[in-house]
Amino acid sequence: MKTVLFTGATGGLGMLCVRALSATGRWKVYASGTNEAALNDLAALPNVTPLHMDITQQASVNAALDTVRSQTDRLDAIAHFAGLSAFTPLVEGDSVEQIERLLSVNVTGAARVNRAFFELIHKAGGRIVHCTSESGWMTPQPFAGPYVLSKYAMEAYNDSLRRELMFLNIPVIKIQPGSYETKLTGQVSAGFDRTLASTRYFHDVLTKMKPMMAMELNQKNDPARLTRKVLRALEAKRPRIRYRVGTGKMLALLEFLPQKAIDRLYKVMLKFF
Repeated sequence: MKTVLFTGATGGLGMLCVRALSATGRWKVYASGTNEAALNDLAALPNVTPLHMDITQQASVNAALDTVRSQTDRLDAIAHFAGLSAFTPLVEGDSVEQIERLLSVNVTGAARVNRAFFELIHKAGGRIVHCTSESGWMTPQPFAGPYVLSKYAMEAYNDSLRRELMFLNIPVIKIQPGSYETKLTGQVSAGFDRTLASTRYFHDVLTKMKPMMAMELNQKNDPARLTRKVLRALEAKRPRIRYRVGTGKMLALLEFLPQKAIDRLYKVMLKFF
């Protein structure tokens, strides 16, 4: 049986993936997170060991490493699904604090875990899988700057790591999901409402933008498609560099336009000149 350390296991998509891995009977999962109630629920699944780990704290990561090492000296994979989102203009409110918060989880946390657990991955000849986002490769949307820049940074970290670990024959793979109905989308929606209520500069723009945002967030992508991609990334003998799933059609169309045309399109769509 193969072993995987799964971060963000107590989140919506993370928990679905852990359940799918458990159901295969092929994986022993160290399911990590900070939500104790969710960890207790995961403990009832076959071949799942809940693991309290705050990826923003080195001491917590070290303690989790000690726990895993007490049971195994190798890992066949690390899968990163820990992540936060935010919605705020970059020139107002707590935008700087949000940038720091999202980078600490979405990027630095993954780097901290990979460094700490790498010896176990190396010994098994394993692999590392990062869940990034369609926001990490698409043209950035307005008012989602902290989230977008964290995902762009995660894409760069993933690719840099891949080009280092290829010399050790350790695959580094990214999953680029679109929007799914999870707590993460709830964070974006709540952040939108808070920003709309407090903004000094963008009230008219955000009011007109709200229906567009709701349409994007309410996409009903099938989570089963995502779990299948994750299993493929973990089990394929020759995994792809990246797997995209649930890409937003409207946003994808923007990728065919020049940047200035996209700027003008946003202004036209929001009737703001």
